[in-house]
Amino acid sequence: MGNVALRHAIIVGSVVVYILLTSLWAWHLRSRTNAQFMVGGRSLPMAVVAVLLMSEFIGAKSTVGTAQEAFEKGMAAGWSVLSASVGFGLLGLFFARQIYSSQQHTISGLVEQRFGNGARIAVSLVMIYALLLVNVGNYISGAAALSQALGLGLTASTFVVAGFSAVYYVFGGLKSIAYVTVLHSILKLVGVGVLVAVAASMTGGLAPMQAALPPSYFTITGAVGANTIFAWIIGTLGAIFSTQYIIQAIAANRSPEAARGSAFLAAVLCLPLGLALAFVGVAARYLFPDQASLYALPVFIGKMPVGLASLVTLSLVASALVSVSTVAVATTALVMRDFYIPWFRPEGEGELQATRRVALAVGLLPLLCVFFAPNILELSFFTRALRLSIAIIALVGVYLPWLGSPRAAVAALIFSGFATTAWYLAGNPHGIDNMYVAALSPALVLLLSAIFQRRAATQS
Repeated sequence: MGNVALRHAIIVGSVVVYILLTSLWAWHLRSRTNAQFMVGGRSLPMAVVAVLLMSEFIGAKSTVGTAQEAFEKGMAAGWSVLSASVGFGLLGLFFARQIYSSQQHTISGLVEQRFGNGARIAVSLVMIYALLLVNVGNYISGAAALSQALGLGLTASTFVVAGFSAVYYVFGGLKSIAYVTVLHSILKLVGVGVLVAVAASMTGGLAPMQAALPPSYFTITGAVGANTIFAWIIGTLGAIFSTQYIIQAIAANRSPEAARGSAFLAAVLCLPLGLALAFVGVAARYLFPDQASLYALPVFIGKMPVGLASLVTLSLVASALVSVSTVAVATTALVMRDFYIPWFRPEGEGELQATRRVALAVGLLPLLCVFFAPNILELSFFTRALRLSIAIIALVGVYLPWLGSPRAAVAALIFSGFATTAWYLAGNPHGIDNMYVAALSPALVLLLSAIFQRRAATQS
């Protein structure tokens, strides 16, 4: 019993010390102007921005969520992460320079340049809705890791994650988060490597698992299915092209060329993680088939020597803190840019203080929903579906400016938001993923609007 208590004390002490030290570092690097809070003063190195980009899509919900999905459906769950490599590569090819050169740091600002103020407000509302749900998943993922490692209840762990991450996003802003995220991400990559090594040692490699588990666990599409995998890829592409935090991170580069390079580097960083996380989830199914799938990744912490357990626990905590913080900063940027500043017009130091108050509110609001959240990965991809509709509007504005009108863009965003949510809540009827609803509904509204406008112009 004494050894168990000592082990627990070492892990808890490691987490507390790490959080305190990184919080002090975040405070030291804190933003002192609103420009530093929002876009890091447009002075961040390319490699730092690449890590920021990667951390958004390989955060707490992706690490825990991918392992959870692999526990239930096999190695094909790795596509949930591999799709990010494709998305970041295409972002670098087609959109990163345009984002940087636009001098905008919000997705709503980009859309406004083509479709006007009404579309800006609609985009902002849909994106805020999506990002608040993203942080619901982040809180649950971080809490799952903490509760398993520290012996806390899921509710208590959720509030621990919420409380400490607030230090990063309320005071630090993007400037501080950027550099702290580099440390967190290095730790996260090392932690995933340790998990893979421990899982491989306990299972004896792939061969015993292949002999014991259904063959579908080791196929390209598995029980996930080609339909869902394709939807993941499309949704991730759309989310990467439209997510507010991605826009902010790209805007924080030093030049258009650096913006493009950071996207390509992020694509490379994402590559090895998909297979690693899927392997851990399948290994958990082989070793612990009767446990809850949510703990597919954290369960290995209890099977490690205390030093490795502390390291992996820290990596999961770091992942959760980064994920919550980056999403909170992105949501804050939208609220400030599109609502608070136009309505209240704060100036100077007052603007930065208002930004911090808003950051605290949007960071804690998702706590109201964490007790009702479903499968983490399903929630994650639903939020990507919501963002996909925004990406389609933005891409139309850049590459097909003749298609649709400002009024049609607003109608497309509103219709898509309601249709995608309804389809998701209905459980994806007829096996049609809500991602396809998010992709087709705005395109259909814009196309019909263009047809009707052309007919009206011809008749007149």
